[in-house]
Amino acid sequence: MRTALVREPGSRLADGIVTHIGRSDIDLSLARGQHMAYADALASAGWEVYPAPAADDCPDAVFVEDAVVVVDDLAVLTHPGAPARRGEISGVEQAVLELGLRTAHIAEPGTLEGGDVLQVGTTVYVGRGGRTNAEGIRQLRALLAPLGRTVVPVPLGEVLHLKSAVTALPDGTFLALPHLVPTGLFPAVRPVEEEGGCHVVPLGGDRVLLAASAPRTAELLADLGYTPVVVDIGEFEKLEGCVTCLSVLVSR
Repeated sequence: MRTALVREPGSRLADGIVTHIGRSDIDLSLARGQHMAYADALASAGWEVYPAPAADDCPDAVFVEDAVVVVDDLAVLTHPGAPARRGEISGVEQAVLELGLRTAHIAEPGTLEGGDVLQVGTTVYVGRGGRTNAEGIRQLRALLAPLGRTVVPVPLGEVLHLKSAVTALPDGTFLALPHLVPTGLFPAVRPVEEEGGCHVVPLGGDRVLLAASAPRTAELLADLGYTPVVVDIGEFEKLEGCVTCLSVLVSR
């Protein structure tokens, strides 16, 4: 089972939350085209694209990663730190149940968003910042301990989510923006200069998905022996989105 859970952009996409950048105009038609191309890239890499139910009243619902954390056969439905995003959860729960996953929930007073959760082997790094709090991390740790996972909290500064600042390559090395995340918590860090360069999604084999806004990082990946799968997500980057935000990969 190699399924990529996605959610199409709704008509209110332009009203999505921006926190650490200024607001820019969003071209909805262009965004929808970019999202289709993103889904096509996943399909070309061997992932079955599975759409979550539309959530047109939730502008940020396209960033489906924040609504659920999948570990083995368990889907942990999150409790977003941004209250306006909590309406996104029910449709994603419906989708993961259709995929045959067990479910659990993060509950008040805990907050957790999937963009703060980076899984590398049996270690789960969780950013503690504006969207995820200590209680949310505690609840996630309790849910994942029976699955043999170790949860490592990571303090965040002026950055939206952990994976806005660091992600990992298939070999276990990390791509990071050193000024946004304490790199000493991660082994084998490769600092990058492009913001889009620290957002990558391993697709299996030597394929690694990344944004067109990081051409130098794409060259680095090629030099390391990977095949960069480059997608233009410029309209979503205007809302602090990245390639990790737009899908949840379920491999069983």
